[in-house]
Amino acid sequence: MPGIAPIRDLVGNKWLYQGDKKFEKLKSFMDEIHKTGAKLFVQITAGFGRAFAISGFTEKVYTNKLLRGLLKPIINVDRLTMAPSAVPNRWSDKVPSRPMTQKEIKDIIDGFAKVAKKCKEAGVDGVEVHAVHEGYLLDQFTLPYVNKRKDEYGGSFENRYRFAVEIVSAIKNTCGKDYPVSLRYSVVSKTKDFRAGALPCEGDDYTEVGRDLSEGIKAAKYLADAGYDMLNCDNGTYDAWYWSHPPMYMPLNCNYSEAEEVKKAVSVPVVVAGRNEPDFAAEKIAQGKIDAMGVARQFLADPEWITKLMADKLDDIRPCICCHNGCFSLAKYEGVPNTQSLAETKAMCRCAVNPISMNSVKYRIVKTDKPKKFAVVGGGIGGMETARVLTLRGHKVTLYEKTGELGGVFIPAASFEFKEKDRQLIEWYKKQLRDLNVEVKLNCQIDDTGKLDADEVIVATGAVSRKLCIKGEEKAIEAVSYLNDRSQVGEKVIVIGGSLTGCEIAYELFNQGKQPIIIEMKNDLMAAKGICLANTSYLRDFFKLKKVPVYLNTTVKEINEKGITALDKNQNEFFVQGDSVIMCVGYLPNPIQGKKKNFVGDCYEVGNVMTAVTRAWDVAMKK
Repeated sequence: MPGIAPIRDLVGNKWLYQGDKKFEKLKSFMDEIHKTGAKLFVQITAGFGRAFAISGFTEKVYTNKLLRGLLKPIINVDRLTMAPSAVPNRWSDKVPSRPMTQKEIKDIIDGFAKVAKKCKEAGVDGVEVHAVHEGYLLDQFTLPYVNKRKDEYGGSFENRYRFAVEIVSAIKNTCGKDYPVSLRYSVVSKTKDFRAGALPCEGDDYTEVGRDLSEGIKAAKYLADAGYDMLNCDNGTYDAWYWSHPPMYMPLNCNYSEAEEVKKAVSVPVVVAGRNEPDFAAEKIAQGKIDAMGVARQFLADPEWITKLMADKLDDIRPCICCHNGCFSLAKYEGVPNTQSLAETKAMCRCAVNPISMNSVKYRIVKTDKPKKFAVVGGGIGGMETARVLTLRGHKVTLYEKTGELGGVFIPAASFEFKEKDRQLIEWYKKQLRDLNVEVKLNCQIDDTGKLDADEVIVATGAVSRKLCIKGEEKAIEAVSYLNDRSQVGEKVIVIGGSLTGCEIAYELFNQGKQPIIIEMKNDLMAAKGICLANTSYLRDFFKLKKVPVYLNTTVKEINEKGITALDKNQNEFFVQGDSVIMCVGYLPNPIQGKKKNFVGDCYEVGNVMTAVTRAWDVAMKK
């Protein structure tokens, strides 16, 4: 099932059913797909409503009346963000949603029927309506905290679900009762309020403002009776986004208990999505508690995932690490709308660990006609990926690592209990290099690349921790040092730097029963591009729920044995007591000698797994 196709174009005003060429092309795809014995549904979305990810550009368009009018035929922000009622946008306070008209509702219902008919004529096996799920437009009509309408599309249970019911009725009337229609469905909203989710941890007692379990079961039965032939289930809304797009902090198989209750109430197939493990799903399916598991991100990480499962080649599966850096890097922090650029938006469904995903024209293995001997210095993610790609292209590679183990700084980064997928990724790389017979020299410090027996040298020597020029800086523990030896800290731990690393350390410290305190100079935690809101909102909501002290707009003046002296945004001095101080203020590239064009990973530019892997390909494909 490919991802959502909007019923109306996001750029321009063309309806999806307009134009026959795409459906003719779709038919040719279906002919090939059916030769394999596979089935395919097309997923069609009513729209985003208040969940539409307003960027800085679209915010500027909307707030400038002249610009809004000029660009309306191309980018109609008012239409893209329309919702059941006048409500705040998830991403920007400057672009509120306005209520939809009944004509707009009827046009969308008609659009679903027309698209479904064209899909059926193209040989598509069924369609999925997107969605009474995740707080998208159709779901917003069903949720009391968003839908304040007084007409037949608001108020009562039947009225709130009318839009979804009329869509399936229109499709069935147009395509026939036997044409399959699935529904993407969130059983429980897990939502406390606008921009406030409910966490899967002890102590989060809350009043549901969206769909609770009782209504979730009732609605599932109601929608199945209305004609939906399958329910593709999870939980959450954009306000509780970590349920629909689980980061690594969420439990594995996090959406089963609610879906199992739905299965008891309906006769149609029930699918469960959300950080699924196949062995767990297989057991649930065998017990009749669900009918299938839904998987998306893992296929981006490894398109051959299901084939490797069938062949029992589990060690060859490149794991999804739940980072969202490539597939859904919609970032949001205080004072900004969605920070994802237009280029990144167009590139959605790419993958941090697999550059080929949705980018196979640019990134593909091309055999070299001039094999060379390469030395790769540094056995972190960037170095290992470079060695792997160079070898696949036909070069001879020797990989040098100064420590006794491959993985580099990713080893401590993967040492958190909740990062089991990161640890699997390291093991995957080790196996790939073994299988490719890449020569690996451990405990081998390279200081002079000129002495290496190689035609070319690739440098992947990582980064070093940034220092703060303050009194007592030497008393702080560097983040990597702490991750390598957690016994260094006391009970009350001050974390300087509210970056992703700093927040993950504080999160772990709290879960270990310690008392973390976060000091951050910016006006929000994890205020950086590329870190998905699904990930950051979990940690922000966690710290708020657990009352972890967070000092924003704060700098550190001095560190001593009893804590730190800090300055607030008005330069007022205050003291924070703590037993230990962990420094998480970033890193600086640390390349050894060599040409910058041959630098990969953090020694080229400090980043993340995605930047390291992508840079490895950019360098290796030119050799």
